[in-house]
Amino acid sequence: MFGLKGAFFYLVAFQITIIKFIKKLYFSSNYYNNSLKTKVPLQVYFNPNPFLLSIISPYKKKLFKINEISPNDFWLENKNKNITEYHNFLWLNLIDRKVDGKNLQKIIYLWIIKFSNFKKKIWETSTLSSRVISWMLNLDIIINNGTFDFKKNLFQTIISQCNHLKKNIMFEKDPCKKIEILTALALSGIIFKEYKENYNIAIKELEKFVGSYFDKDGFPLSRNPNDLIFFTKYILLCYENIKDAQEYMPEFLDEIVKKNLSCIRFFQSPANQLPLFNGASEYNLKNFDKYLEDFKINKKIKKNTIGGIFHAKSKQQVFYFDIGCPPGKNFSKNYQSGPLSFEYFLDGIKVITNCGFGVNISSKAELISRLTASQSTLTINDTSITKFERSKLINRVFGNSIKNTFKTVNFDIKDDNDLYGCSIVHNGYEKNFSCTHRRELYLDTKNSKLKGVDHILKKSDGIPIRYEFRFHLNPELTAVKTMSGKSVLIQVSKNKSLIFTIKEENVEIEKGIYLGGEKILENTCITISGNLVNKNKSFNWEIKKQI
Repeated sequence: MFGLKGAFFYLVAFQITIIKFIKKLYFSSNYYNNSLKTKVPLQVYFNPNPFLLSIISPYKKKLFKINEISPNDFWLENKNKNITEYHNFLWLNLIDRKVDGKNLQKIIYLWIIKFSNFKKKIWETSTLSSRVISWMLNLDIIINNGTFDFKKNLFQTIISQCNHLKKNIMFEKDPCKKIEILTALALSGIIFKEYKENYNIAIKELEKFVGSYFDKDGFPLSRNPNDLIFFTKYILLCYENIKDAQEYMPEFLDEIVKKNLSCIRFFQSPANQLPLFNGASEYNLKNFDKYLEDFKINKKIKKNTIGGIFHAKSKQQVFYFDIGCPPGKNFSKNYQSGPLSFEYFLDGIKVITNCGFGVNISSKAELISRLTASQSTLTINDTSITKFERSKLINRVFGNSIKNTFKTVNFDIKDDNDLYGCSIVHNGYEKNFSCTHRRELYLDTKNSKLKGVDHILKKSDGIPIRYEFRFHLNPELTAVKTMSGKSVLIQVSKNKSLIFTIKEENVEIEKGIYLGGEKILENTCITISGNLVNKNKSFNWEIKKQI
């Protein structure tokens, strides 16, 4: 049964659902669609660089050879299984600009005929924003040798879609969708001088957005590295077009770009893989190398902690360590329950990983990826520390949000005797199991190894617990238990192996799953488990090269 608070949110969610249904009917009406048709721009006053689309486009290879496709067949419903993929037009950065222009013009002409009035899926915020951005960045090839009527209809549908975004921006609560809207509006105001107002609105709202969604270092308040990547792409797109158009560069925009890129530099490991914390999935950070160089972002970041994530680096080793508290409920949509989890890299290869965020795979994979057991940290009594809202209706309206929280305390940095790292405590298990978890992680720079100490600190006697420490391995690595039972041999390559060793404890090897990519992969998980009643207990372990 719902409590009073739960019942309230359920009622609000139900009301919002009804309002959304009514809005859908209104958006589909002729009255609304006619209201979007305002003054048609006379001409293009600024031609953006079409290759800037690659900043936000997910496509890295040619997917559409549109010169080989009949325009009449392009929009057949049975052909387009993935509506979003076709209707966002992000594939425009992959076309052959020398030969595809005529076919592209016909394809867009047919789109205008078929879809220029509101249709829910095709006019979904992200799809619509991406579409008008893609069109505006490629106007040079789209309108080349086009008739007056085609240009007029194209400009009209771009402005109509931007008007729809402008009318609904105040209702958009998803920060990712909001920054897409702002980018589309800013670009429309630069290209079409008659709609300079769009640019002014976008810049004003973007300044509010930056103040609301980033911390002082330029890291998203969601503590999600994926959000950092997403926001930075769109902020960069705004920045580059403003610069190319020779518009006045807002001071806040110049500042946040540099801060965002500094955060990205912070997460650049030798493997160039995005650490998998709090909703992150695989991403190659080399994609930002050009901008890191252009903005002269120093390769040596002085800060050791950004966004509640500590890192320690040496020539051969890197680890990232989640020492932060959960984000606020408004920023917890993709949060994963992994306090004091870590990822470890050696010689440019990720060794220890978290399982990643399974949202791109399935709803079940997403649920599994949120569990504490899916992170490289301690689990007690097979319980996930953070609880999430279970109501499908509330989740659909407000997004997933956390229902409980915890604190991290007693943070301490150690930098002496060839050891560099830190220790910290979290109290996520204190309420239910009367214990806290303290973890120490140090790079031994002299001996090229990672040293860890985990402590289970009991607050009161008599509450039995089952503890499990999991160390998830990169799915590309294999592992076997040694004869002693206290160590695991990790095979990195044909000629390279590591050894995981723990004192006074037996280790086990389990099969696990990795959800950081586009599909489920099987991986190996090193596990230390046992029972504890009255005592505090410490676990000393290390990972080093096998000689």
